[in-house]
Amino acid sequence: MGFGDLSTTDGLKTLNEYLALRSYIDGFQPSQADNTIFEAFKNIPNAEFYHVLRWYKHISSYGDERKKFPGDKKPLTNFTVAKEETAALEKKDDDDDVDLFGSDDDDPEAEKLKEERVKLYNEKKSKKPGVIAKSSVVLDVKPWDDETDMKVMEGKVRSIQCDGLIWGASKLVPVGYGIHKLQIGCVVEDEKVSIDCLSEEIQGFEDVVQSVDVAAFNKI
Repeated sequence: MGFGDLSTTDGLKTLNEYLALRSYIDGFQPSQADNTIFEAFKNIPNAEFYHVLRWYKHISSYGDERKKFPGDKKPLTNFTVAKEETAALEKKDDDDDVDLFGSDDDDPEAEKLKEERVKLYNEKKSKKPGVIAKSSVVLDVKPWDDETDMKVMEGKVRSIQCDGLIWGASKLVPVGYGIHKLQIGCVVEDEKVSIDCLSEEIQGFEDVVQSVDVAAFNKI
């Protein structure tokens, strides 16, 4: 089974499930397989398909370097989900339909098991969530020269969106010779967002970004 039409919900759902445990389409490094799938997109994937969006932004950060990815470029229809993976996905869908509490009301053992499950479910539901660790971060993003459009740079930085990341205020700070750096703040959930990875993703906008530094980092 192939990924299908990636402009449809079904196609995106299939690709999203495929990328749930993968960083790339084929193997452990970017290849022409990633480039082929990437070029099939006409627009940025909807945030509903988190794994697809994560992969899309990562591949997008390579820019024209995508054309130099290793491997042979093949038609989109050549990329398929293996039969065993398809069966696993179908089994997962079937498992989602299983009645958690059972349906045999005449069986005393089944009724007892049902009561235990209800009790465990209610206990789990009543537990309060733990404190979410967050950090307040200020990043210094430097351009190549004084001709860099800083509004474009800021737009690209803010285009990076993911669960656990909230962008804050920004300002331009002069560094000399008519050059300004973008100083932008954000709040991140520590378990969900790595500042190193975020900095690397910003650094990927090589046409406008020369370097990224952490100006301030405070636990909230």
